[in-house]
Amino acid sequence: MLTKRIIPCLDVKDNRVVKGVNFLNLRDAGDPVELGARYSDDGADELVFLDITATIRSRQTIVDLVRRVAENVFIPFTVGGGIRTVEQIDELLRSGADKVSVNTAAVKNPKLITEAAKRFGNQCVVLAIDARRAQQSAIRNPQSAIGKWQVCIKAGSEPTEIDVVEWAVRGEELGAGEILLTSMDADGTLAGYDNELNKAVSDAVNIPVIASGGAGTLDHLYDAIVTGGADAVLMASITHFDNYTITQMKQYLRDRSLPMNL
Repeated sequence: MLTKRIIPCLDVKDNRVVKGVNFLNLRDAGDPVELGARYSDDGADELVFLDITATIRSRQTIVDLVRRVAENVFIPFTVGGGIRTVEQIDELLRSGADKVSVNTAAVKNPKLITEAAKRFGNQCVVLAIDARRAQQSAIRNPQSAIGKWQVCIKAGSEPTEIDVVEWAVRGEELGAGEILLTSMDADGTLAGYDNELNKAVSDAVNIPVIASGGAGTLDHLYDAIVTGGADAVLMASITHFDNYTITQMKQYLRDRSLPMNL
């Protein structure tokens, strides 16, 4: 079994890390540079930085912040939020990011995945998917392409007619090297990951899947890997607000026979 990864997530708004429930009711969680450095020092395997207001903010502001975070972390660092072009990906990678995550732009222009993978390598391209359980009326509609979960774009605010599992499979075919899968229904609830969703996507693709949304206890991390089939677990609330340390998480999973880097 491959080593499993613990990945803290920094959702950034106005140069501050924030966290809410179901993408709403955000509260301040700290300075992104300080938090990133802390998680790096504490033994996190990777770090994800998501600019949740990228569409209305200065791109240069984010590039500068990414550079500052990269200077203070010594683990792989993924950046996402509002990325629309290969040129923007190039700028972020040159600023210190190791990988770039694309979501809305990839849905609107799937060729972006292929172009980025060819230029920078599959390992640099993460397909972020915000998934919401589809309404029963949509599932029953024979004209709808939606399966059990639908892809949402624009920071989860706009649902599409795209089935999550089908989009994940297509993303791999287009060149994505990894999938960051967020359950919008579970996000921030601390009630556990949507492991039915995680399992459906993990079974359908051959690239690593990062489970995101809902972590509240150490058991939730274990279940996402064992039941959901995830290769890595992303979390925010339970690390930002001092529920658990990275060391506690890794030791807990290792004690349950999961391979972890300590």
